[in-house]
Amino acid sequence: MGARIASAWRMPDELWARIRPLLPREKPAGTRGRPVVPFRQVMDGIFYVLRTGCHWKAVPREFGSGSTVHRRFQEWTQAGIFERLWRDVLQEYDALVGIDWTWQSLDSAITKAPLGGEETGPNPTDRAKSGTKRHLLTDGRGTPLAVTVSGANRHDKKKVEDTLKVLPENRPTPTPEEPQHFCADKGYDFPDVRDLVTQWGYTLHIKARGEEQAEKARIPGYRARRWVVERTHSWMNRFRKLLIRFEKKVQNFLGLIHLACAFITARRAGILG
Repeated sequence: MGARIASAWRMPDELWARIRPLLPREKPAGTRGRPVVPFRQVMDGIFYVLRTGCHWKAVPREFGSGSTVHRRFQEWTQAGIFERLWRDVLQEYDALVGIDWTWQSLDSAITKAPLGGEETGPNPTDRAKSGTKRHLLTDGRGTPLAVTVSGANRHDKKKVEDTLKVLPENRPTPTPEEPQHFCADKGYDFPDVRDLVTQWGYTLHIKARGEEQAEKARIPGYRARRWVVERTHSWMNRFRKLLIRFEKKVQNFLGLIHLACAFITARRAGILG
């Protein structure tokens, strides 16, 4: 039973095969100096932390020491390995399934950040306790395309441009024949946001205050098209290291988010066993 549980929290073989070429050269076993912990073993430990939410010092010894796993994680995060993995898998998703650029949805989610740190702030919905926001843009199926982080007290509209700027480079230019629709809730219903998104070539679908409530009352079973981004936020919260943020450095927190995005995208592409 224990072996089955352990394997469930390891990085899937299909994802490991895609990240291994991105990693630096690995020292061969028997090299002088500090004992070498195989990269695959370390990566399994990183994935275990992401999925379970355990502290780095509490990583099971089968993955190596917690300090080794955490050190490698920080090195690989600084090198952009996890973001590159996500982008590579997203390209594969585009080739296999096709990114649905037609309908894109943006929304944010607040998580607790009890230790504070970069890009955190008092959460106005939780008695001003420290929190952080995850700003996520998805395609029409809910596959993550772009993500940024801010303090919980930062207004959603302040991160729209930053989030659009980290979209994949292969985003096609919208045309009248192939428009791209931008879906967001009333939190983005401001003239400056509308002007900005229009400049990016989008067709706007930002619900005005009270409009969505009226449609829900008028249309039985009504569900806004942006429900896919809300579902993806829910998927991300299943990675318990993202549910409560303990990383003080925003770069480390983003590294975890990028790895989660890579997993979600790989699953959406159908490449996980």
